[in-house]
This record gives sequence, C-alpha cells and structure tokens, in this order.
Amino acid sequence: MPLRLFNTYSRTLEEFHPLDSAGREVKMYTCGPTVYSHAHIGNFRAYLFEDLLQRHLELREFKVRRVMNITDVDDKTIQGSRSAGIPLAEFTSPFKQAFFEDLDTLRIKRADSFPEATDADQIAAMIEMIKTLMARDLAYQAEDKSVYFRINKFPAYGRLAHFDLSELRSTGRVKSDEYDKEHVGDFALWKAWDEEDGPVCWESPWGPGRPGWHIECSAMATQLLGEQLDIHCGGVDNIFPHHEAEIAQTEGCTGKKFVRYWMHCAHLMVDGQKMSKSVGNFYTLRDVLAKGYSGREVRYALMRVHYRAPLNFTWEGMEESRQALGRIDDWLARLREKANGAGASQSTKQGEQFEEGLDDDLNISAALGFLFETIRETNRALDLGSLDAGEASAWLQWWERIDRVLAITGKESALPPEVAVLAEARVQARLAKDWRKSDELRDELAARGWEARDTKDGQKITRRSGV
Repeated sequence: MPLRLFNTYSRTLEEFHPLDSAGREVKMYTCGPTVYSHAHIGNFRAYLFEDLLQRHLELREFKVRRVMNITDVDDKTIQGSRSAGIPLAEFTSPFKQAFFEDLDTLRIKRADSFPEATDADQIAAMIEMIKTLMARDLAYQAEDKSVYFRINKFPAYGRLAHFDLSELRSTGRVKSDEYDKEHVGDFALWKAWDEEDGPVCWESPWGPGRPGWHIECSAMATQLLGEQLDIHCGGVDNIFPHHEAEIAQTEGCTGKKFVRYWMHCAHLMVDGQKMSKSVGNFYTLRDVLAKGYSGREVRYALMRVHYRAPLNFTWEGMEESRQALGRIDDWLARLREKANGAGASQSTKQGEQFEEGLDDDLNISAALGFLFETIRETNRALDLGSLDAGEASAWLQWWERIDRVLAITGKESALPPEVAVLAEARVQARLAKDWRKSDELRDELAARGWEARDTKDGQKITRRSGV
C-alpha cells in the first residue's frame, strides 16, 4: 500500500513522493514553540503528531531532515521580559530548557536543527528576504516605518486557507490593523521599533525594529532546508494567517513552489471545551505529570486519536491510556517468558496491517486497533498453549519494529527492596487466604506509588504512574 497523506493545500489524500530524485530524503519543517511560558498539552498534541509522522517515514526507510523553529522574539516574549524586569534572552532561556526537557519526557525525537529567531544569522537572512520582496514590489514601508507584504500582488494568497481576499476584515484586536496599510490583510515583515519593545531591536535598511513572526519561519526553513520543502506541519490554527503568509513571502522570493505537502493537526479540547486558563482547564505537561502520570502515558493519550480529528483530553482518558499500556506491558511480559531466548520461527510480515494503517494518512486508530486485536489473539493462543517459543520471539521482534514508531515500551527495572518485601508478603497472604491482609498490603503498595494486580499468571507489580 502506498503512503498517502492529506494535503491541506489540495484538501485531498495524495500519494507521498519526495522532491529527492532518489526518492528517499524528506525535508520537513515543523512550527515550534513561542517561549514565553511552558508549552501546554495542546502544543504537544501537535508535536507528537509530527513525531509519529517522522518515525513512520523513517520506518518506511525515508531519511528525514527536520527543522523546528523556536520563536524567542514576539509581542508575548517581549511583554514577558519587560514584566519580569529582565533581558529578553534571560526571560526565554528557562522556557527553552523546559521545552527540551518536555520533549525528552514525551520521547519526542529531536529535530536536526532548532533555529532561534534571535540568532544573528537568522535575522540577517530575514532582512535579505525582505530586501528581495521590496525589490520585487511585493513589500512596502508604511508611514509607521514598518514593512508590509502586499497580498494584492500575490494572486495565490488565500489558497491554503481556501478563502477569498474580499472576506478579510480588520479585527480591531491586532495592533497592526491600526497602521496605515494598503490592504487590511497586508502583514508585517519588519516591525518598526516603539517604546513598548524596550531594548529589543535590530538595525535594518528600514530603521531599528524586529522581524514579523511569519518571516521568521520562512527564513529559517529556507536557510536550513533549501527553497523547497517536502512537508510543512503545524496546528490548524497556523493555517491562517501564519502558513498562508509563509507561502506568499517565500514564493515571492524564490518563484518556486514552497511546500509539496501541508499537514495540520486538529485542536485539542479539554472536557469538551476549549482549553483556557479562565475556565480552569489549561494544562501544561508538568501539570499532568504532577497528577501522577508518566511521560509515556501522556504520549499515548495525546497520540491515540487521528491527528485530523479533534482530541478531547479527560482524566478518564488518561486512566484508559494507563490501562492500555498495562495491557501491552503484560502481553510483552508473557511473550518474553514464553520466548525465553528462542529465535523467531516465523516472518513478522504477519503484522503488516499496523504499518499499512499508518500508511493511510497516519491512521493511528486503525494501527492500534490491529495491535490490540493481535494482543487478544496471541494471549488466547498462550492460554491454550498453542503459541510456541519461536512464535513468541517473532511477535517480540515485530513489537521492536513498531515501537520504533510508538515509542511506548516501559523500562524494565527491579522493584525497590521495600516494595519487593511488601509484594512477597502479599503473595504469602493470598496463599494463606488472608484476604484482609492482602488488601492491606495492596493499599500500602498503592500508597508508595505501586499497583498490585492479580492475573492468572500471578501477581503483577507496576508503578501507578507508569514507567
């Protein structure tokens, strides 16, 4: 089955063919965080979709070159640094560090490059792009000294978002709407310095100021990946105006099609509502971890629904994710016990339906459905004694392959001595049919963060927060 991806630009499923003449290298750009605070779980839903995409491409033997930007200068970061009374770089630094820590917690692969908007080379690249746009009459400097892109000079503007330019209206909320622009939709390429920016500014041919948000991504993407990309990802909220603007300014400079496949992740809801601090349902990854959940549990919870379908985050859903991982852990433990070092006796092609599910526009629901059907069937065969050591080993090899995409295997570790003592005492209590003592020991284990579960293969002890 060919790999097919939904292209936001064409609004159709398309077979994936990279620009690379050999058909193996994939140039991929993903919009990263704006580091004025800790990233929230909605952000990580998008980053996990992109991680799943990269991992599946690599499983299919593509070589992915990925760039993810870090926006460390914009209205929010400047406002935050001024409120804190510290320089911009000092304000954003801990949020950058926290972002990378969160990536590791969620087992998200690092991009090849994480360019920062304030990097001197990137600022220089942005200025050069704006110069080119000015020379081609695609940009102009307004009376407020800011430089704007002329959307009326770019006929394709609006095709990604699928709207008519005549529909654009001033929002009354965006500061740039107040500027003396030629068209309400013209967006800032270079923002002239004003007092609210404080010491944050760079010199340019148009006077001191700072880059607009949209030009940052165009410059960083083309600087590091070239004038044309295979895949550009982000959340649906990035489609307009951000990605629409990226297309206009990049193609305005290069005269070439900027991106072949645009892919966007749907919103994350919390308890059926939009996530909002005022509603009290706004969560960072750290908030969820503080509830006792592990990174791999959060990873599974945010990854298990198709990326183009809205995901409703609930605490019940987190418990379901914990239980699902528990089923996988138990299954793997049974297979390891059965295999006992045996070599595989059959081909792992029997599990191709998992990968074929992901070939269909990353249909993770179909892929996981096949996984759990496989778990049911192999557990039934183990119960009946009809699955031999070689077959168990083959399924373990298959799991190693697909977990290169899922990245959810728990780390095996010995129980702490005090936990092992309690666990053994509970085993003895059950053998003596002292159910009250057994329950007391279960409660004591739970208080220490461990869960005791009784299975037909005996007692299983796992961390309550996952591993």
